[in-house]
Amino acid sequence: MLEYEVKKRIIILSENKKTLWTKELNLVSWNGANPKYDIRDWSPDHQKLSKGITLTEAEMNRIKDAILCGSI
Repeated sequence: MLEYEVKKRIIILSENKKTLWTKELNLVSWNGANPKYDIRDWSPDHQKLSKGITLTEAEMNRIKDAILCGSI
């Protein structure tokens, strides 16, 4: 069974007005491991979640640098 703990809620990126699910960037620990940056949709009570993407701190920093440098 998948275990997770949202360590830090960073930002809500969007919200589905019909379902109230939100797409969020959070810091999440999966199965007790060190937290990773995580982007996915969450139900309002955070009990259900969609498939998403997890990023290490190094990967997140590369994305941040690309944005700040105007590469994208």
